[in-house]
Amino acid sequence: MIVLQKAYPYYLANEAVFANEDLEVTDKYSGEVATRVAMADARTIDSAIDWALLAEKPMAKLAPYRRQEVLNHCVQRFHERFEELAESLCIEAGKPIHDSRGEVTRLIDTFRVAAEETVRINGEIINLEISKNTRGYRGFVKRVPVGACSFISPFNFPLNLAAHKVAPAIASGCPFVLKPASRTPIGALIIAEILAETDLPKGAFSVLPCHREGADLFTVDDRFKLLSFTGSPAVGWDLKARAGRKKVVLELGGNAACVIDENTDLDDALQRLIFGAFYQSGQSCIGVQRIYGHKSLYEELKQRLVEKTQKLKKGDPKDEGTFIGPMISEGEAKRLHGWVEEAINDGATLLCGGSRDGAMLDPTLLEGVPHECSIVQQEAFGPVAVLEPFDDFDEVLERVNDSAFGLQAGIFTKDLYRAQKAWDTLEVGGVVIGDVPSWRVDNMPYGGVKDSGLGREGVRWAIADMTEERLMVVRTP
Repeated sequence: MIVLQKAYPYYLANEAVFANEDLEVTDKYSGEVATRVAMADARTIDSAIDWALLAEKPMAKLAPYRRQEVLNHCVQRFHERFEELAESLCIEAGKPIHDSRGEVTRLIDTFRVAAEETVRINGEIINLEISKNTRGYRGFVKRVPVGACSFISPFNFPLNLAAHKVAPAIASGCPFVLKPASRTPIGALIIAEILAETDLPKGAFSVLPCHREGADLFTVDDRFKLLSFTGSPAVGWDLKARAGRKKVVLELGGNAACVIDENTDLDDALQRLIFGAFYQSGQSCIGVQRIYGHKSLYEELKQRLVEKTQKLKKGDPKDEGTFIGPMISEGEAKRLHGWVEEAINDGATLLCGGSRDGAMLDPTLLEGVPHECSIVQQEAFGPVAVLEPFDDFDEVLERVNDSAFGLQAGIFTKDLYRAQKAWDTLEVGGVVIGDVPSWRVDNMPYGGVKDSGLGREGVRWAIADMTEERLMVVRTP
């Protein structure tokens, strides 16, 4: 296991700045300080925005093949520093090492797909001859960069969710200023270190962990043309209300449901449910939180799911065999443990788990949870799932929809008509048939409806947000 650097800089206008060592980054398992990071103040953020504005024209003029070269350089360097990235993530996020390696793989995928898309940002020709009066007119549309972008990324996927903002920005020709989560800034700073090895125009990127008093500039400053935020609904909707005229993309989480229909291969479904509910200690906005099993197989599903859950190894995320590591903080573990106790006090049955030791929360299954309980209504964001039986497929789809969130849903069924009905009925951004809602690949459109946000991640869709159409009309006399 690597030892982190003693201190990390922030990156202002492509350059490392060791301004201070104000931010302590802890090993989330031991609780000890693992390293220190420079924090940016409001003046630094203001300077970063100025530099981003100066970089708008040089970035827009940067030929697509040169943007592609930058992204391909990053892919190569991520491969070379694979274990460093994974082990850093394991320390700063408390993410089990096998999950950490998986995230580095997705980081590479995201930059690779962005490199491919860089040379496919095309326009179109429009037939304008729709009447006698427009005879001889033709339209041509091209896509141009929207300009300087503000990015705010969360703690749970510090590499990949930063990548879903950074890589499309480079592909689009947009300079950006990124605020990584203060609990997990190291991954974003390593990405910045690798970008600094390239010849991107001065001001093309800044990566700035920052104090709260300066962070408002990421939202309210009108010099930014786009704000992309991933985080909690309460924060996200507040940012949108204060963002002014800029475009806003929000990915705000969910409480994903998974339906296990009567014709399901139960062995397959159980394996995927264990992954979906408990990978990276449940700290995923598409983690399986609500499980609905058909009454014909519900008892077997419950029994076997409990058996598998009780066998999951929890402990030090650096251990190759660990499946459940710590939550991001003891405070978050206390919050979710309180929701479990609330559900039990209101009549729910604890099937397994339910204990907490500091930031470590046992993988937990509950049954018969009243609908008004927090563990059903809110986003758990931890290793807890609730089970319920169902009889009627149409009715269970309504139960899935009975939520303030709508990010993704999973449906295990072999019935084509039921699969199509789920797709037509469910109020979510994505329906995954034959797998858990936690499945995602980085070139697909990803995002939600209702309190889960607006807009879509996924490289091609992010590029569409970071560019705008420009029309030329040609008249042939």
